[in-house]
Amino acid sequence: MRYSKERKEAVLRKMMPPHNRSIIELAREEGISEATLYLWHRQAREQGLLLPDSDRVPEGWTARDKFNAVVESAGMNEAESAEYCRRKGLYPEQLARWRRACETANDWDREVNRRLKSEQKADRKRTRRLERELQRKEKALAEAAALMVLRKKAEAIWGGGTRWRMISAGQPGSPAL
Repeated sequence: MRYSKERKEAVLRKMMPPHNRSIIELAREEGISEATLYLWHRQAREQGLLLPDSDRVPEGWTARDKFNAVVESAGMNEAESAEYCRRKGLYPEQLARWRRACETANDWDREVNRRLKSEQKADRKRTRRLERELQRKEKALAEAAALMVLRKKAEAIWGGGTRWRMISAGQPGSPAL
């Protein structure tokens, strides 16, 4: 069934603030199928009309609806904004709160970047500390290995007896090398 443009606009106005009538309620009242009303609703949203998705109260509006309300009212002075709020069924405080949320929406990105940079800095610092500790331990291990090789060579040259133990221990009375 085809509906006149005027009838369609009248029904859409009932969906819009301040009325915010539900599609189910309008379908019963107007005698138009819910599918048709959902189609009109979707088409109106695609054309940029401010139609709340599901909830009748402005606090239940989607982020998209809130953003659209902020954009529509961005260039208005206080009187125009108050008139806009009356037409849409909003309070100026709600619109102001939504505007602040939109203005700070991208600041989370800056905060995340700041936190990531500080974490990266801490990670680099920890990595440098661990690398220095690893180098120190590698040097100590290399020194211990060198001492073991020297000890084996000395034992091979002088023998592994008691005399070598006395020399290596640096005990008094041991023969001089």
